[in-house]
Amino acid sequence: MNRNTLWTENYRPQTIDDCVLTEDVKKAFKNFVKNKDIPNLLLTGKPGMGKTTIAKATCNELGCDVMVINASSDGNIDTLRNKIQVFASSISLSGGQKIVILDEADYMSSAVQPALRNFMEEFSKNCRFILTCNYKKKIIEPLISRLTVFEFSIPSSQKSKLASLMMKRIQGILEKESVEYDKKVLAEIIMKFFPDFRKTISEIQRYVISNGRIDVGALSSIQDVSIRELIAALRGKDFPGMRKWVNENLDSDASAIVRLIFDNLENHLEPSSIPTAIVILADYSYKAAFVADQEINITAMFVNIMAECLFKRI
Repeated sequence: MNRNTLWTENYRPQTIDDCVLTEDVKKAFKNFVKNKDIPNLLLTGKPGMGKTTIAKATCNELGCDVMVINASSDGNIDTLRNKIQVFASSISLSGGQKIVILDEADYMSSAVQPALRNFMEEFSKNCRFILTCNYKKKIIEPLISRLTVFEFSIPSSQKSKLASLMMKRIQGILEKESVEYDKKVLAEIIMKFFPDFRKTISEIQRYVISNGRIDVGALSSIQDVSIRELIAALRGKDFPGMRKWVNENLDSDASAIVRLIFDNLENHLEPSSIPTAIVILADYSYKAAFVADQEINITAMFVNIMAECLFKRI
């Protein structure tokens, strides 16, 4: 087993057929390849559902020149002018379309989005843009109107099928890596993180690196986030400790953090404080769809809980 290779990248699907997605989405992208043309796209949905993967797989099948920009760290006006403009304005060496993939486009600054809208029109004959985001509401409407939008969600009727496909995919990875596994435990892990397939694979690899196999111990070890340290910080009004916890768990979806706290309210709060906590959680859960910085929003939520709620004595 190669401990230095990220499985999420090493085993990323290279074709549309290999992507674990609903059939309607795969059919649409296959048609793009068949027609050898792709519109400007916005792929939106929860983390880990294959938005970036299918964008890259489609580009692979089209055989086009691609530039990938992570907008959360490089989504500024200088990137637009110095990188994207140079790439989009030049002719493809292969003679086909060029494609810019803007990953996590909901983190683009307010100055970039209007400029990007103009770029799409200026370079429409030569270049296409694929934007991925978790929060569609953070993309300005004039930009959305220029994009074909795909909502990445899984209907209840297809959850079982996609979970089964993910099971086969991870079994294949473990077998290639010569890792022993308990099939029942593996199924429980998949359902724990479903539909975040990226996090599923990452957490399985983390446990395998430590233990060499997937056994029943993984169920207690693999967690979305660890709540013990957080509750201790909130109870003790330990602001630095709470900030440290938030920073260490930023890779978790904000909605998953809110849900984790909600599910543990009765275990840690005095009964009189539970209604107050629920109102706070609902308020900040709603705000999570609009805020520019999730770390600030989550930190503010916990500050509110520390100030307004009473914790049970240990």
